[in-house]
Amino acid sequence: MELASRKVWIKEVADQFEEEKKKIIKSSNIAERWRDLSGQQHWKGLLDPLDIDLRRYIIHYGQMAQATYDAFNSDDASKYAGRCRYGKSNFFSKVGLENGNPFKYKVTKFLYATSEIDVPIFKDVEDTNWIGYVAVATEEGKAALGRRDIVIAWRGTQESVEWVKDVQFFLDDAPEIFGDGSDCKIHHGFYSIYTADNSLLKSNKSSTSARDQVLNEIRRIVNEYKEEEISITVTGHSLGAALATINAVDIVSNGYNVADNELVKACPVTAIVFASPRVGDSDFEKFFSGHKDLRALRIRNKEDIVPRHPFLGYSEVGEELEIDTRKSKFLKNSFLDVGGWHNLEVYLHGVAGTQGSKGGFNLEVKRDIALVNKSLDALKDKYHIPVAWRIEANKGLVQQADGTWKMLDQEFEDDDYF
Repeated sequence: MELASRKVWIKEVADQFEEEKKKIIKSSNIAERWRDLSGQQHWKGLLDPLDIDLRRYIIHYGQMAQATYDAFNSDDASKYAGRCRYGKSNFFSKVGLENGNPFKYKVTKFLYATSEIDVPIFKDVEDTNWIGYVAVATEEGKAALGRRDIVIAWRGTQESVEWVKDVQFFLDDAPEIFGDGSDCKIHHGFYSIYTADNSLLKSNKSSTSARDQVLNEIRRIVNEYKEEEISITVTGHSLGAALATINAVDIVSNGYNVADNELVKACPVTAIVFASPRVGDSDFEKFFSGHKDLRALRIRNKEDIVPRHPFLGYSEVGEELEIDTRKSKFLKNSFLDVGGWHNLEVYLHGVAGTQGSKGGFNLEVKRDIALVNKSLDALKDKYHIPVAWRIEANKGLVQQADGTWKMLDQEFEDDDYF
Protein backbone atom coordinates (compact mmCIF):
# COMPACT_ATOMS: atom_id res chain seq x y z
CA MET A 1 0.00 0.00 0.00
CA GLU A 2 1.41 3.40 -1.00
CA LEU A 3 2.04 5.91 1.78
CA ALA A 4 -0.70 8.31 0.63
CA SER A 5 -3.25 5.52 0.37
CA ARG A 6 -2.23 4.16 3.75
CA LYS A 7 -2.74 7.57 5.37
CA VAL A 8 -6.23 7.79 3.85
CA TRP A 9 -7.04 4.28 5.10
CA ILE A 10 -5.80 5.09 8.62
CA LYS A 11 -7.93 8.25 8.70
CA GLU A 12 -11.00 6.32 7.53
CA VAL A 13 -10.52 3.71 10.26
CA ALA A 14 -10.01 6.43 12.89
CA ASP A 15 -13.17 8.19 11.71
CA GLN A 16 -15.11 4.93 11.97
CA PHE A 17 -13.97 4.43 15.56
CA GLU A 18 -14.91 8.01 16.43
CA GLU A 19 -18.33 7.60 14.84
CA GLU A 20 -18.95 4.36 16.75
CA LYS A 21 -17.99 6.09 19.99
CA LYS A 22 -20.47 8.91 19.30
CA LYS A 23 -23.22 6.38 18.59
CA ILE A 24 -22.63 4.68 21.94
CA ILE A 25 -22.81 7.99 23.81
CA LYS A 26 -25.90 9.15 21.90
CA SER A 27 -27.80 5.89 22.36
CA SER A 28 -27.18 5.58 26.09
CA ASN A 29 -28.22 7.50 29.19
CA ILE A 30 -25.40 6.28 31.40
CA ALA A 31 -24.21 9.76 32.34
CA GLU A 32 -27.68 10.69 33.63
CA ARG A 33 -28.51 7.31 35.21
CA TRP A 34 -25.19 6.30 36.72
CA ARG A 35 -26.44 6.27 40.32
CA ASP A 36 -29.22 3.80 39.51
CA LEU A 37 -26.83 1.76 37.35
CA SER A 38 -24.41 1.63 40.29
CA GLY A 39 -27.15 0.21 42.49
CA GLN A 40 -28.54 3.15 44.43
CA GLN A 41 -31.95 1.41 44.38
CA HIS A 42 -30.41 -2.09 44.45
CA TRP A 43 -31.06 -2.47 40.69
CA LYS A 44 -34.81 -2.87 41.23
CA GLY A 45 -36.58 -3.37 37.91
CA LEU A 46 -33.32 -3.38 35.93
CA LEU A 47 -32.18 -7.02 35.99
CA ASP A 48 -34.95 -9.16 34.48
CA PRO A 49 -35.21 -8.24 31.69
CA LEU A 50 -31.81 -6.57 31.64
CA ASP A 51 -31.93 -2.80 31.14
CA ILE A 52 -30.01 -1.72 28.02
CA ASP A 53 -27.91 0.90 29.82
CA LEU A 54 -27.13 -1.51 32.65
CA ARG A 55 -26.14 -4.10 30.04
CA ARG A 56 -23.56 -1.69 28.59
CA TYR A 57 -22.49 -0.66 32.09
CA ILE A 58 -21.80 -4.24 33.20
CA ILE A 59 -19.88 -5.01 30.01
CA HIS A 60 -17.79 -1.87 30.50
CA TYR A 61 -16.62 -2.96 33.95
CA GLY A 62 -16.23 -6.54 32.79
CA GLN A 63 -13.84 -5.32 30.12
CA MET A 64 -11.85 -3.50 32.78
CA ALA A 65 -11.55 -6.81 34.64
CA GLN A 66 -10.69 -8.70 31.44
CA ALA A 67 -7.81 -6.27 30.90
CA THR A 68 -6.04 -7.82 33.89
CA TYR A 69 -5.90 -11.14 32.05
CA ASP A 70 -4.91 -9.65 28.71
CA ALA A 71 -2.04 -7.69 30.25
CA PHE A 72 -0.69 -10.40 32.54
CA ASN A 73 2.54 -12.15 31.56
CA SER A 74 1.86 -15.83 32.21
CA ASP A 75 4.65 -17.15 29.99
CA ASP A 76 6.90 -19.43 32.03
CA ALA A 77 9.70 -18.84 29.50
CA SER A 78 9.82 -15.14 30.35
CA LYS A 79 11.94 -13.82 33.19
CA TYR A 80 9.13 -11.30 33.72
CA ALA A 81 6.43 -13.93 34.24
CA GLY A 82 4.01 -12.70 36.87
CA ARG A 83 4.30 -9.05 35.82
CA CYS A 84 2.12 -6.76 33.72
CA ARG A 85 3.38 -6.68 30.12
CA TYR A 86 2.47 -3.04 29.55
CA GLY A 87 3.16 0.34 31.08
CA LYS A 88 0.54 2.49 32.75
CA SER A 89 0.62 5.20 30.06
CA ASN A 90 -0.52 2.97 27.18
CA PHE A 91 -2.24 0.22 29.14
CA PHE A 92 -5.75 0.61 27.74
CA SER A 93 -4.61 0.92 24.13
CA LYS A 94 -2.58 -2.28 24.50
CA VAL A 95 -5.54 -4.27 25.81
CA GLY A 96 -7.91 -2.96 23.13
CA LEU A 97 -10.03 -0.58 25.20
CA GLU A 98 -9.33 2.66 23.32
CA ASN A 99 -10.92 2.38 19.87
CA GLY A 100 -14.67 2.95 19.84
CA ASN A 101 -14.81 3.21 23.63
CA PRO A 102 -16.17 6.48 25.07
CA PHE A 103 -15.35 5.52 28.67
CA LYS A 104 -11.79 6.80 28.95
CA TYR A 105 -9.56 6.20 31.98
CA LYS A 106 -5.92 6.53 32.90
CA VAL A 107 -4.11 3.98 35.05
CA THR A 108 -2.64 5.58 38.16
CA LYS A 109 -1.35 2.57 40.08
CA PHE A 110 -0.38 -1.06 39.52
CA LEU A 111 -1.12 -3.46 42.37
CA TYR A 112 1.00 -6.42 43.49
CA ALA A 113 0.20 -9.26 45.84
CA THR A 114 1.59 -12.35 47.43
CA SER A 115 0.03 -15.12 49.47
CA GLU A 116 0.77 -17.50 52.28
CA ILE A 117 -1.05 -20.21 50.32
CA ASP A 118 -0.64 -21.82 46.90
CA VAL A 119 -3.14 -20.49 44.34
CA PRO A 120 -2.97 -20.55 40.52
CA ILE A 121 -3.11 -16.78 40.02
CA PHE A 122 0.56 -16.57 41.04
CA LYS A 123 3.57 -17.39 38.91
CA ASP A 124 6.65 -18.50 40.81
CA VAL A 125 8.48 -15.18 40.55
CA GLU A 126 9.90 -14.30 43.93
CA ASP A 127 6.38 -14.78 45.35
CA THR A 128 5.11 -11.34 44.26
CA ASN A 129 2.81 -10.97 41.25
CA TRP A 130 0.90 -8.22 39.49
CA ILE A 131 -2.69 -8.48 40.71
CA GLY A 132 -4.50 -5.50 39.18
CA TYR A 133 -4.65 -1.74 38.84
CA VAL A 134 -6.33 1.49 39.88
CA ALA A 135 -7.60 3.87 37.19
CA VAL A 136 -9.48 7.15 37.16
CA ALA A 137 -11.77 8.59 34.50
CA THR A 138 -10.28 11.27 32.26
CA GLU A 139 -12.19 14.45 31.41
CA GLU A 140 -13.61 12.70 28.34
CA GLY A 141 -14.50 9.65 30.40
CA LYS A 142 -16.09 11.80 33.09
CA ALA A 143 -18.42 13.36 30.50
CA ALA A 144 -19.53 9.93 29.24
CA LEU A 145 -19.90 8.45 32.73
CA GLY A 146 -21.54 11.42 34.46
CA ARG A 147 -18.95 11.69 37.25
CA ARG A 148 -15.28 11.10 38.05
CA ASP A 149 -15.21 7.32 38.38
CA ILE A 150 -12.36 5.50 40.14
CA VAL A 151 -11.97 1.87 39.08
CA ILE A 152 -10.12 -0.88 40.92
CA ALA A 153 -9.72 -4.06 38.87
CA TRP A 154 -8.48 -7.28 40.48
CA ARG A 155 -7.02 -10.19 38.51
CA GLY A 156 -8.34 -13.67 39.15
CA THR A 157 -8.33 -17.10 37.54
CA GLN A 158 -9.43 -17.21 33.92
CA GLU A 159 -10.09 -20.89 33.31
CA SER A 160 -8.73 -22.97 36.18
CA VAL A 161 -11.55 -23.82 38.55
CA GLU A 162 -9.96 -26.48 40.72
CA TRP A 163 -8.60 -23.82 43.05
CA VAL A 164 -12.07 -23.23 44.44
CA LYS A 165 -11.96 -26.70 45.99
CA ASP A 166 -8.33 -26.71 47.06
CA VAL A 167 -7.69 -23.19 48.38
CA GLN A 168 -7.93 -22.87 52.16
CA PHE A 169 -11.61 -22.07 52.48
CA PHE A 170 -12.06 -22.01 56.24
CA LEU A 171 -13.56 -18.86 57.71
CA ASP A 172 -11.32 -16.58 59.72
CA ASP A 173 -11.31 -13.22 61.47
CA ALA A 174 -10.28 -10.16 59.44
CA PRO A 175 -9.00 -7.69 62.04
CA GLU A 176 -7.32 -5.38 59.52
CA ILE A 177 -10.73 -4.71 57.97
CA PHE A 178 -13.23 -5.04 60.82
CA GLY A 179 -11.04 -4.45 63.86
CA ASP A 180 -10.67 -6.70 66.86
CA GLY A 181 -13.78 -8.27 68.33
CA SER A 182 -15.92 -8.27 65.19
CA ASP A 183 -18.17 -11.26 64.53
CA CYS A 184 -17.55 -11.03 60.77
CA LYS A 185 -15.54 -13.85 59.25
CA ILE A 186 -14.24 -14.20 55.70
CA HIS A 187 -12.42 -16.73 53.55
CA HIS A 188 -8.92 -17.25 54.94
CA GLY A 189 -7.25 -17.64 51.55
CA PHE A 190 -8.75 -14.49 50.04
CA TYR A 191 -7.87 -12.49 53.14
CA SER A 192 -4.29 -13.75 52.95
CA ILE A 193 -3.85 -12.57 49.36
CA TYR A 194 -5.35 -9.18 50.22
CA THR A 195 -3.27 -8.52 53.35
CA ALA A 196 0.01 -10.46 53.01
CA ASP A 197 3.13 -8.26 52.83
CA ASN A 198 5.16 -7.93 49.63
CA SER A 199 8.84 -7.69 50.50
CA LEU A 200 9.89 -6.68 46.96
CA LEU A 201 7.89 -3.48 46.75
CA LYS A 202 9.73 -0.22 47.28
CA SER A 203 7.03 1.71 49.11
CA ASN A 204 9.00 3.51 51.80
CA LYS A 205 11.67 0.81 51.31
CA SER A 206 9.53 -1.54 53.37
CA SER A 207 7.06 -4.32 52.76
CA THR A 208 3.56 -3.42 51.59
CA SER A 209 0.42 -5.50 51.19
CA ALA A 210 -2.01 -5.27 48.27
CA ARG A 211 -4.45 -3.77 50.77
CA ASP A 212 -2.05 -0.97 51.74
CA GLN A 213 -1.25 -0.23 48.11
CA VAL A 214 -4.85 0.11 46.98
CA LEU A 215 -6.11 2.02 50.03
CA ASN A 216 -3.28 4.55 49.90
CA GLU A 217 -3.99 5.17 46.22
CA ILE A 218 -7.73 5.51 46.77
CA ARG A 219 -7.11 7.99 49.58
CA ARG A 220 -4.87 10.04 47.28
CA ILE A 221 -7.35 10.11 44.38
CA VAL A 222 -10.40 10.85 46.55
CA ASN A 223 -8.56 13.82 48.05
CA GLU A 224 -7.42 15.00 44.61
CA TYR A 225 -10.98 15.11 43.25
CA LYS A 226 -12.85 15.93 46.46
CA GLU A 227 -14.50 18.99 44.88
CA GLU A 228 -16.08 16.81 42.18
CA GLU A 229 -18.78 14.17 42.16
CA ILE A 230 -16.95 10.86 42.33
CA SER A 231 -17.65 7.16 42.60
CA ILE A 232 -15.57 4.06 43.29
CA THR A 233 -16.26 0.92 41.26
CA VAL A 234 -14.45 -2.30 42.12
CA THR A 235 -14.47 -5.18 39.67
CA GLY A 236 -12.97 -8.60 39.16
CA HIS A 237 -13.61 -12.12 37.93
CA SER A 238 -13.41 -15.40 39.81
CA LEU A 239 -10.87 -15.11 42.62
CA GLY A 240 -10.49 -11.46 41.56
CA ALA A 241 -14.21 -11.00 42.23
CA ALA A 242 -13.70 -12.19 45.80
CA LEU A 243 -10.84 -9.71 46.26
CA ALA A 244 -13.02 -6.95 44.79
CA THR A 245 -15.80 -7.71 47.27
CA ILE A 246 -13.40 -7.62 50.23
CA ASN A 247 -11.81 -4.42 48.91
CA ALA A 248 -15.18 -2.68 48.53
CA VAL A 249 -16.16 -3.53 52.11
CA ASP A 250 -12.78 -2.37 53.38
CA ILE A 251 -13.02 1.00 51.60
CA VAL A 252 -16.43 1.83 53.06
CA SER A 253 -16.00 0.39 56.55
CA ASN A 254 -12.74 2.27 57.07
CA GLY A 255 -13.79 5.55 55.47
CA TYR A 256 -11.59 5.58 52.38
CA ASN A 257 -14.53 6.82 50.31
CA VAL A 258 -14.48 10.07 52.29
CA ALA A 259 -11.94 12.83 51.64
CA ASP A 260 -9.75 14.12 54.45
CA ASN A 261 -11.48 16.75 56.62
CA GLU A 262 -14.90 15.70 55.27
CA LEU A 263 -17.39 14.39 57.82
CA VAL A 264 -20.41 13.36 55.74
CA LYS A 265 -19.60 13.55 52.02
CA ALA A 266 -18.98 9.88 51.23
CA CYS A 267 -18.95 8.66 47.65
CA PRO A 268 -20.77 5.45 46.62
CA VAL A 269 -18.76 2.24 46.32
CA THR A 270 -20.03 -0.50 44.01
CA ALA A 271 -18.61 -3.95 43.37
CA ILE A 272 -19.54 -5.34 39.94
CA VAL A 273 -18.16 -8.85 39.96
CA PHE A 274 -18.22 -11.89 37.70
CA ALA A 275 -18.19 -15.58 38.65
CA SER A 276 -17.55 -14.72 42.27
CA PRO A 277 -17.11 -17.43 44.88
CA ARG A 278 -18.68 -16.78 48.25
CA VAL A 279 -16.55 -14.61 50.49
CA GLY A 280 -17.84 -14.52 54.05
CA ASP A 281 -20.34 -15.71 56.63
CA SER A 282 -23.80 -14.42 57.54
CA ASP A 283 -22.32 -11.72 59.80
CA PHE A 284 -20.24 -10.52 56.85
CA GLU A 285 -23.42 -10.34 54.76
CA LYS A 286 -25.19 -8.33 57.49
CA PHE A 287 -22.20 -5.99 57.76
CA PHE A 288 -22.19 -5.50 53.99
CA SER A 289 -25.93 -4.80 53.83
CA GLY A 290 -25.71 -2.31 56.69
CA HIS A 291 -23.73 0.31 54.75
CA LYS A 292 -25.81 2.75 52.71
CA ASP A 293 -22.93 3.65 50.39
CA LEU A 294 -22.01 0.04 49.54
CA ARG A 295 -23.51 -2.12 46.79
CA ALA A 296 -22.61 -5.34 44.96
CA LEU A 297 -23.89 -6.86 41.75
CA ARG A 298 -22.83 -10.46 41.10
CA ILE A 299 -23.06 -11.82 37.55
CA ARG A 300 -23.36 -15.62 37.44
CA ASN A 301 -23.42 -17.98 34.45
CA LYS A 302 -25.92 -20.74 35.21
CA GLU A 303 -23.52 -23.62 34.44
CA ASP A 304 -20.50 -22.14 36.24
CA ILE A 305 -19.59 -24.10 39.38
CA VAL A 306 -17.36 -21.46 41.01
CA PRO A 307 -20.15 -19.20 42.39
CA ARG A 308 -21.57 -22.24 44.20
CA HIS A 309 -18.47 -22.53 46.39
CA PRO A 310 -17.58 -22.64 49.23
CA PHE A 311 -20.60 -24.42 50.65
CA LEU A 312 -21.05 -24.59 54.41
CA GLY A 313 -21.01 -21.45 56.51
CA TYR A 314 -20.93 -18.93 53.66
CA SER A 315 -23.48 -16.32 52.56
CA GLU A 316 -23.80 -14.24 49.40
CA VAL A 317 -23.84 -10.44 49.35
CA GLY A 318 -25.60 -7.94 47.12
CA GLU A 319 -27.86 -8.68 44.15
CA GLU A 320 -27.44 -11.29 41.42
CA LEU A 321 -27.82 -11.27 37.65
CA GLU A 322 -28.05 -14.79 36.27
CA ILE A 323 -27.16 -15.43 32.62
CA ASP A 324 -27.30 -18.69 30.69
CA THR A 325 -24.84 -18.84 27.79
CA ARG A 326 -26.22 -22.24 26.74
CA LYS A 327 -28.90 -20.20 24.97
CA SER A 328 -26.37 -18.51 22.66
CA LYS A 329 -26.54 -19.65 19.03
CA PHE A 330 -22.91 -18.64 18.56
CA LEU A 331 -21.26 -21.04 21.01
CA LYS A 332 -20.22 -24.68 20.79
CA ASN A 333 -22.09 -25.29 23.99
CA SER A 334 -21.71 -29.05 23.82
CA PHE A 335 -17.93 -28.64 23.82
CA LEU A 336 -17.59 -26.13 26.64
CA ASP A 337 -16.22 -27.57 29.87
CA VAL A 338 -16.43 -26.08 33.34
CA GLY A 339 -13.57 -23.73 32.47
CA GLY A 340 -15.45 -22.50 29.42
CA TRP A 341 -18.58 -21.67 31.38
CA HIS A 342 -16.33 -19.81 33.82
CA ASN A 343 -14.42 -17.78 31.20
CA LEU A 344 -14.92 -14.01 31.50
CA GLU A 345 -15.29 -13.36 27.76
CA VAL A 346 -18.03 -16.00 27.69
CA TYR A 347 -19.66 -14.14 30.59
CA LEU A 348 -19.55 -10.81 28.72
CA HIS A 349 -20.99 -12.48 25.62
CA GLY A 350 -23.79 -13.72 27.86
CA VAL A 351 -24.45 -10.26 29.28
CA ALA A 352 -24.58 -8.82 25.75
CA GLY A 353 -27.26 -11.30 24.68
CA THR A 354 -29.30 -12.38 27.69
CA GLN A 355 -33.06 -11.92 27.39
CA GLY A 356 -33.88 -12.64 31.01
CA SER A 357 -34.94 -15.76 32.84
CA LYS A 358 -37.82 -16.50 30.45
CA GLY A 359 -36.27 -15.30 27.21
CA GLY A 360 -33.78 -16.61 24.68
CA PHE A 361 -30.59 -14.97 23.43
CA ASN A 362 -30.07 -11.98 21.16
CA LEU A 363 -27.07 -9.65 21.02
CA GLU A 364 -28.54 -6.32 22.15
CA VAL A 365 -25.26 -4.40 22.06
CA LYS A 366 -22.49 -4.36 19.47
CA ARG A 367 -19.98 -6.72 21.05
CA ASP A 368 -17.73 -8.63 18.67
CA ILE A 369 -18.25 -12.39 18.96
CA ALA A 370 -14.56 -12.87 18.08
CA LEU A 371 -13.72 -11.92 21.67
CA VAL A 372 -15.19 -15.21 22.87
CA ASN A 373 -12.34 -17.09 21.16
CA LYS A 374 -9.66 -14.89 22.69
CA SER A 375 -8.41 -17.79 24.82
CA LEU A 376 -10.89 -20.55 23.94
CA ASP A 377 -12.27 -22.71 21.15
CA ALA A 378 -15.85 -21.73 21.96
CA LEU A 379 -17.34 -20.22 18.78
CA LYS A 380 -18.94 -22.41 16.16
CA ASP A 381 -16.60 -23.15 13.26
CA LYS A 382 -18.84 -21.41 10.72
CA TYR A 383 -17.77 -18.01 12.09
CA HIS A 384 -14.15 -18.65 11.02
CA ILE A 385 -12.56 -17.12 14.11
CA PRO A 386 -9.16 -18.60 15.08
CA VAL A 387 -8.90 -20.54 18.31
CA ALA A 388 -7.16 -18.78 21.24
CA TRP A 389 -6.11 -15.98 18.93
CA ARG A 390 -4.75 -13.45 21.41
CA ILE A 391 -0.98 -13.88 21.79
CA GLU A 392 1.92 -11.45 21.87
CA ALA A 393 3.62 -10.97 18.50
CA ASN A 394 6.26 -13.70 18.12
CA LYS A 395 5.57 -14.52 21.78
CA GLY A 396 7.62 -11.51 22.84
CA LEU A 397 10.69 -12.19 20.71
CA VAL A 398 12.00 -9.16 18.81
CA GLN A 399 14.60 -9.29 16.04
CA GLN A 400 17.69 -7.18 16.66
CA ALA A 401 19.78 -5.21 14.17
CA ASP A 402 22.30 -8.03 13.88
CA GLY A 403 19.58 -10.54 13.00
CA THR A 404 19.41 -12.25 16.38
CA TRP A 405 16.21 -12.54 18.42
CA LYS A 406 15.75 -11.27 21.95
CA MET A 407 12.90 -11.69 24.42
CA LEU A 408 11.50 -8.17 24.96
CA ASP A 409 8.09 -8.83 26.44
CA GLN A 410 8.04 -6.18 29.14
CA GLU A 411 7.49 -2.42 29.11
CA PHE A 412 9.21 -0.63 31.96
CA GLU A 413 7.79 2.33 33.83
CA ASP A 414 8.15 3.50 37.40
CA ASP A 415 5.45 1.28 38.89
CA ASP A 416 6.62 0.70 42.47
CA TYR A 417 8.35 -2.55 41.57
CA PHE A 418 12.09 -3.15 41.75
